[in-house]
Amino acid sequence: MQEQYLKNVELLEQAVRTDAAIFPIAGHKKKDGTLDIERNLKIWRQALEPFYKTLLWEGGAPGFDASKTPLQEDPYLVFFPAPESETPKGTILVAHGGGFSWRTGSEGINVAYYFHKAGFNTAVLAYRLEPYTRFDAIADMKRAIRILKNRKEEWRLGDRFAAMGFSAGGMLAGNCATHPDDGDPVSEDPVERCSSRMDAVVAGYGAMSEVSFPKPFMSNIENPKMGRSGRERMYLAVEKNISYDTPPMFIWQTLSDDGRHGMCLAKALQDAGIPYELHIFQPGVHGLAMADGHNDLGMDIPHITHWGELCSEWLRDLGF
Repeated sequence: MQEQYLKNVELLEQAVRTDAAIFPIAGHKKKDGTLDIERNLKIWRQALEPFYKTLLWEGGAPGFDASKTPLQEDPYLVFFPAPESETPKGTILVAHGGGFSWRTGSEGINVAYYFHKAGFNTAVLAYRLEPYTRFDAIADMKRAIRILKNRKEEWRLGDRFAAMGFSAGGMLAGNCATHPDDGDPVSEDPVERCSSRMDAVVAGYGAMSEVSFPKPFMSNIENPKMGRSGRERMYLAVEKNISYDTPPMFIWQTLSDDGRHGMCLAKALQDAGIPYELHIFQPGVHGLAMADGHNDLGMDIPHITHWGELCSEWLRDLGF
């Protein structure tokens, strides 16, 4: 294993220990009540600055313009090899949440650290945010899966690849799982020859939909992040795109996010005969990450923290 990736593991331990990517909720909003996106992105960028990054596209992501989004870097992933083992382990691509407008650090490096310690290869994905579209973010996640597959031998990865996302990241994981492709066999780019298909999805309070049940009474405001037309909304509704080759899913959330989101997705998987596991925890709120106190909310809820152990067991049973 190349030295820079082993160094990433050392840096990961330090970043988690010092809460480097945590942005306490008390500072989320500016005095005018709007989200302090600039401060959030600066915290993420500072926390991830020391790590060795793998750009998703060596020549730059399609349509990416750093001059228009100076706080966003060209999309990348940060790879953390599993603890030394004779047998190559499965790989988990971790996608943070943040409503497609900012980056929730505890859902990135903190989660990656937990599952690294549990014995898996992990990678944190920094995908494009607004003003780029959700479709750009989907393209970034697909590209990241292709890169992991392309680097399989170099990075000593096992045969199994999963996407694990939270909130917006959970939506991306679900979208990529239900709209995969087999790659372009004649592409000059060896990465593009790889499939974007994955072997499992973990959706933490994500994969939400606006098409499976009515909105609250008198709520008729359309959310462009969920689709700008009926066609887009159906395309982005994960539960409406389940097919026979959709990978198994581990779904968890709290009641505060409306259990119907998880149940609708689980029902679609059940109808299609796709294996899944569903956990809807009674306590807690959106954005808990590992629910161990190291999150923007500062919430430590041991009952919910169990999701990590349950998920690790589930992944191992799938051959990860």
